[in-house]
Amino acid sequence: MALSGDTVPSLKILLIGPSGAGKSALLTRYCDDEFEPETASATIGIDFKTKNLSVRGKPYRLTLFDTAGQERFRTLSTSFYRGAHGVIVVYDISSRASFLTLDKWFEEAEANTADGVALYLVGSKLDKAEHGRQVSTEEGRALAEAHGAGFCEASAKTRENVRRPFVELVDRIVQTPSLLAAARSGRAPGTVAMDEGGDGYFSGCSC
Repeated sequence: MALSGDTVPSLKILLIGPSGAGKSALLTRYCDDEFEPETASATIGIDFKTKNLSVRGKPYRLTLFDTAGQERFRTLSTSFYRGAHGVIVVYDISSRASFLTLDKWFEEAEANTADGVALYLVGSKLDKAEHGRQVSTEEGRALAEAHGAGFCEASAKTRENVRRPFVELVDRIVQTPSLLAAARSGRAPGTVAMDEGGDGYFSGCSC
């Protein structure tokens, strides 16, 4: 189906990482400007929100999928990689164990997405940096560089850098011709076509 020139490109972005890393808190702060404390229930399966964002003066519509980090939900989650334009990998800077799982998460993302998908690494819970940090900024940046990913540290609690990973990831996507062409045509990268009109993912709430 041909799309009109004023159609806003739709981008599918996944948030992945170990359970408790802060994925849901980051997403809730970004979309709703609300803080979801660590005592909140873990995501079961898949949750998602939509968000409009302008980058380089042009609007884009994001579908942001928050995937469960627990091992028992991995089979369910892998199907949602299909058609992703970008992936944000999240870990907790106050948990060494969280950081040590990241090679597995990058491998999973790289194995289940189209070539050239945009990647971004976020060290969450930056508010704990002074007294609870177990992973240095340099370690996080080095791992991101090893996988060709963008990088920053952020805090959903204080709002610091919350918007940055989403803006920088979308900027990476729109500077990748194959990904941007897929978004503008209503096609997800690595697929034949999306639902009619390119809006198949947008059946939930908008934020």
